[in-house]
Amino acid sequence: MATTNGAVENGQPDRKSPALPRPIRNLEVKFTKIFINNEWNESKSGKKFATYNPSTLEKICEVEEGDKPDVDKAVEAAQAAFQRGSPWRRLDALSRGRLLHQLADLVERDRTILATLETMDTGKPFLHAFFIDLEGCIKTLRYFAGWADKIQGKTIPTDDNVVCFTRHEPIGVCGAITPVGKLVKEAASRSNLKRVTLELGGKNPCIVCADADLDLAVECAHQGVFFNQGQCCTAASRVFVEEQVYSEFVKRSVEYAKKRPVGDPFDVRTEQGPQIDQKQFNKILDLIESGKKEGAKLECGGSAMEDRGLFIKPTVFSEVTDTMRIAKEEIFGPVQPILKFKNIEEVIKRANSLEYGLTAAVFTKNLDKALKLASALESGTVWINCYNAIYAQAPFGGFKMSGNGRELGEYALAEYTEVKTVTIKLDDKNP
Repeated sequence: MATTNGAVENGQPDRKSPALPRPIRNLEVKFTKIFINNEWNESKSGKKFATYNPSTLEKICEVEEGDKPDVDKAVEAAQAAFQRGSPWRRLDALSRGRLLHQLADLVERDRTILATLETMDTGKPFLHAFFIDLEGCIKTLRYFAGWADKIQGKTIPTDDNVVCFTRHEPIGVCGAITPVGKLVKEAASRSNLKRVTLELGGKNPCIVCADADLDLAVECAHQGVFFNQGQCCTAASRVFVEEQVYSEFVKRSVEYAKKRPVGDPFDVRTEQGPQIDQKQFNKILDLIESGKKEGAKLECGGSAMEDRGLFIKPTVFSEVTDTMRIAKEEIFGPVQPILKFKNIEEVIKRANSLEYGLTAAVFTKNLDKALKLASALESGTVWINCYNAIYAQAPFGGFKMSGNGRELGEYALAEYTEVKTVTIKLDDKNP
């Protein structure tokens, strides 16, 4: 899924953050149970699952495996808090905002521990976990804490002698199922029309025009596709380059890829760690092989690093065509397919040809061209001369099969509220 964290721009950390501390390499994982209603619980089934460090393939710990009875228990606790007259329901909006600020304070306090856990569990470089994920988490909590007492309805002028106004009321208990997609919506439609907000996949076009700042475009496209080991739904996984600058762009992109530091994610110099698990590792290598077989030119990489865990060399393909699997399927790995285009109308058609519509990027010095492309591209987000510029204040979400609804920003609030219209009869509306 997208790194919707409020602190990413061009795949680089926000350097306004505090200095990077040392990770806790020998961290003992103490909390492995299911947290429900302010208590740690064992799973109802008694089952556990192991989680492994993808850098070393060593087992980190075993975690309680939640299932339907555990979810039911959590929902019951949340529903009790939502009932009229409950202490939570009676808590005023300002106090609720303060609680979110307190949670942000706790995340900030334990930022090093949380970043270490993220690096151990996913292989994400500690540098990115600390400066991007945790920084974004803190900023997002504080942003929405500020909204707690600012969600307001409207008064509406009407025809008759009435006062009409709206209330924005919470929809109730919400659940987050982070690793699954449209099957959730299908299940919701079969049950009771639960509201579902989906942020799904992307095969995102990154369009580099001949008049672009090529240094900027090469760096942003590189970070855009290789950030988080390529495991990012916003990845710049279709780089369209205008033919006049195509060869130079490919040459510079290969230079960047060959220099990308790959290795121990706890090393501050590392920018690329291992893939998340064996299944994803195998899928990426299969897609790389498909690129070779289908006629794309392998410029660099193209294989695993055999001397360590689930690491794949940064890979660049040129001479890629729209019909190749690496140009159509979401790779979710460190693979950069570079395609050539002749003119703007052609690239708009090709960029919009897939079922996805999550993000797009445009690199050009021409404002008219940038605005034309921003309007024409069928994507929920369009970046101009930047990449992965995601902030807590700005909405994020997809068109077409990339999802529905929006996360982040004021627009996200609509996903969690119902609008109620209240109309009061008066003897005289304007006495």
